[in-house]
Amino acid sequence: MSAFDQELQARLNSIREQGLLRELRRVDSPQGTRIKIGGRELLNFSSNDYLGLANHPALKEAALKAVEKFGAGAGASRLLCGSLAPFHELDETLAAFKGTEAALTFSTGYATALGTITALLGKDDIIIVDKLVHACIVDAAKLSGAKLRVFAHNDCADLEAKLRWANKTRNSKHETRNILIATESIFSMDGDAAPLREIVALKEKYGAWLMVDEAHATGLYGANRRGLAEELGVSDRVEIQMGTLGKALGASGGYICGSRSLIDLLVNRARSFIFSTAPVPAAAAAATAGIKLVISSEGKSLHEQLWTRVVTFQSAIGHRSSAVPSTIIPIIIGDEAAAVAAANALRAQNIFVPAIRYPTVARGAARLRVTLTAAHTGADVQTLAHALDATRNSQHV
Repeated sequence: MSAFDQELQARLNSIREQGLLRELRRVDSPQGTRIKIGGRELLNFSSNDYLGLANHPALKEAALKAVEKFGAGAGASRLLCGSLAPFHELDETLAAFKGTEAALTFSTGYATALGTITALLGKDDIIIVDKLVHACIVDAAKLSGAKLRVFAHNDCADLEAKLRWANKTRNSKHETRNILIATESIFSMDGDAAPLREIVALKEKYGAWLMVDEAHATGLYGANRRGLAEELGVSDRVEIQMGTLGKALGASGGYICGSRSLIDLLVNRARSFIFSTAPVPAAAAAATAGIKLVISSEGKSLHEQLWTRVVTFQSAIGHRSSAVPSTIIPIIIGDEAAAVAAANALRAQNIFVPAIRYPTVARGAARLRVTLTAAHTGADVQTLAHALDATRNSQHV
């Protein structure tokens, strides 16, 4: 073994000793409520495919037609010759869906955050993020060179203290510093909701911008299912609406919706957009079909079915429902090894629920992350509830 591999093996051993080693699991089936792993069929409660659209006939048909007409790959970045018609159709459909002037799609949600934040901020600016915001926003903030401040999770008093400091810094130096607040609307690991009305009021009070990641809310909240910002009536007061196409919309990629000026700037300055080959046209076509389905009568039916499953599950496990319901229901365990043991116990009962550990969540905050979809049946939900009860009793979690 080379010195290089010896060093890497030592690092892996350290990760293993902490109970944090991760491995890829090959899945030999389409995305759905049942997946095949290692030759076994498991009831799947790990997916973000909240409306069950990833394997929907309408999305698959749209993807196949795009492949037939536009091929398997885009061939270049969109600023060269890769800006194929499906991408323009998707951008236009997204803007109409979200009720904004324009939209721009990226290859992933991670690339979306990275490109957007670094395009908007520089070393003389300030970014203030929620403590539990997604890693892509934290990494983008660091890469931008802006001064990074973190406010306690969903704590508007702490956010205001950070804004007061930022505003004083801006005024004392007599510079036009930009201040950006970044938060998720529904948080990916805890399933709780940001107090968007209060955050919007604060950003307006201190002359800041607001970026809201609606990754786990798009398609699930609001009269038009645009997200939590619509549900709370503040969509038109959020400058940067971010989200993903790979969760409730059933496809893949990320997006920014906002003003025409914002989108034009990103086309010219977002490096993860400029210097990336465009996504496959099939993904864009599938996402467009997903949006159209979400706003259809079928989408409304799936939406209602999903929330029925959430209420059923919460009742079955005695989980207290929050003011804003969520499809993400964490079962907090704490110890990393105990969380892995609980996930293994569920897998022995042919149920797949992942153990979430550091660095995805804080040390000592390991959990089972249960996600429900509209495709789950009432019987599926009851099966999970019984299995969790049995696991709790056997594992003492």
